[in-house]
Amino acid sequence: MPALRPERSIIVLLLALLVVMTAVGGTFWLYRGQQAEIAWVNHTLRVENRLSTLLSQMQAAESGQRGYMLTRQADFLDPYAEFRDHWQEELRGLRAEMRDSPEQVRAVETLHDMIARRLALMQGGIDRRRAGQIIGPETFSPGLAMMARVRAHVTHMKAREEQLLRARSIAAGRLSTMITAGLALSATLVILLGLMALRTARRRVIEAVESREALSAANARLIAEAEQREAAQAQLRQAQKMESIGQLTGGIAHDFNNMLAIVIGSLDIARRRLGEDGDPRVVKGIDNATEGAQRAAQLTARLLAFSRQQPLDPQPTNVNKLVGGMSELLRRTIGEDVRVESVLAGGLWRASIDANQLESAILNLCVNARDAMPDGGRLTIETANAHLDDGYAATHADVAPGQYILLSVTDTGTGMPPHVVDRAFDPFFTTKGVGKGTGLGLSQVFGFVKQSRGHVKIYSEPDEGTAIKIYLPRHYGAIPAQGYAAPAADSLPRAQGEEIILVVEDEDRVRHMSVDSLRKLGYTVVQASDGEQALEMLAIQPRIDLLFTDIVMPGINGRQLADRATSDRPDLKILYTTGYTRNAIVHNGMLAPGVACLAKPFTFDQLASKVRQVLDGEASIPA
Repeated sequence: MPALRPERSIIVLLLALLVVMTAVGGTFWLYRGQQAEIAWVNHTLRVENRLSTLLSQMQAAESGQRGYMLTRQADFLDPYAEFRDHWQEELRGLRAEMRDSPEQVRAVETLHDMIARRLALMQGGIDRRRAGQIIGPETFSPGLAMMARVRAHVTHMKAREEQLLRARSIAAGRLSTMITAGLALSATLVILLGLMALRTARRRVIEAVESREALSAANARLIAEAEQREAAQAQLRQAQKMESIGQLTGGIAHDFNNMLAIVIGSLDIARRRLGEDGDPRVVKGIDNATEGAQRAAQLTARLLAFSRQQPLDPQPTNVNKLVGGMSELLRRTIGEDVRVESVLAGGLWRASIDANQLESAILNLCVNARDAMPDGGRLTIETANAHLDDGYAATHADVAPGQYILLSVTDTGTGMPPHVVDRAFDPFFTTKGVGKGTGLGLSQVFGFVKQSRGHVKIYSEPDEGTAIKIYLPRHYGAIPAQGYAAPAADSLPRAQGEEIILVVEDEDRVRHMSVDSLRKLGYTVVQASDGEQALEMLAIQPRIDLLFTDIVMPGINGRQLADRATSDRPDLKILYTTGYTRNAIVHNGMLAPGVACLAKPFTFDQLASKVRQVLDGEASIPA
């Protein structure tokens, strides 16, 4: 008999769920009916408003006609002329609104005849006045009588609409009462169903606990041993994290990628020109050089200050060790005029964060702090465990209450006024001089922290310094394993017909390599060394199919060039290229997600494939 109890409970729960679904479905059906009645109520109100508007316009026309007949001033005829030109259009709209009531449609036809006769009387009076005839009181009597009939007729039509309004309002109110009752019944049934499910679940949990009591001690020992092994593995993985090995800034990395683009592209072209019959020793040397250049490109990508476009890879990270490992890099980057201090909290929780991107964020914050202290100062990096409660989360959008790791970067620099603090995270907003900042550093930090489900806050006062506090989500549980998936090989598509590509690149050698590669693929290529020259080429050559432009250029950058080009030619395809990593562009507002971008350095195959994708309308495929 006890074995049958779970099956009986499941049957009861299913029946209760069926009843709840029936009640909810009935309530939804009543709600749809109520919405239909409300729509009819609104329809009746619109009809009444149209009747009132039509009568008001007719009265204004009558008053204008009388004013003209008394004064012979043509300005008085404006309301009359406006009504005469548009009254039939208004009446057609009224007839369309009343198509649900044949009686009202007939009334509209009667009203049409009345208005036509009244307008004829008005026009006759106007003609007599223009002819200089004497206008006596008897001239106005027929019009007044007709106007009185029109008012009575409109009043009668509105009375019928009022009857419909009352009936429809009563029906809507009745349905509203039924919906309220249905909601109350549904809520009651849901509560009862929840209680039944809770009771069943509680009974099953108790039975499961009782059946496993004999094994609980052994399971506890196994869990403790597993946790110890996971902790040891976490410490080992944390100790093996790559330390910072360079001081390349974003500009240096951009130039390095440009050089790598020339090397890889030229090697690729040379390898293809050799063909299959080339000297094996030369082919082997080119292949080795290409492999070395590609490894250098991968190393540069890790050193760049901006994040990648692919989703972040958060791992359990010891922030204290990460900051300690960056100390020497920060001192060399910031210089000797700024004293760097680290205040690292004991017992700091692990953060669930992408360590490489956190290093980039810290480097950006420290470089901004250095620029805010032109005469030197003190830069302090602090860590601590923190908790953001419900009250704080309620006053800050996109903040989830809970435990965080606080990373604070504080300087003794010039500080920022409130209006600058409010815009500090905006992409491309900067208070630095021309050529000294792009306004992308803080926005990259903001986008990275928000994507990581964290929080960032600025505290600053003019001449008092700035503190930027980053709240990183705490990691719970074991450290996950990582894997690697090799990319698939690309095909080598070529030009299809007379397709023209405009290549815009401020680095001459990179531009020439790109132009040669595209011409080898069969495209017609024109080139420009900057944004201004590119706009001139677009004006001269209206048949350009694709704009292939670098992003970081002096003067007009790639994004501004594309915006100005597509404003005149919305069908123009755009393919960006850059020496910076793609996620820096995405998170800092340079490019929107899904925009076609080919990262430098790129191979001949990658260029051919990406250009074909964009021309064929597949720009949403990630670069």
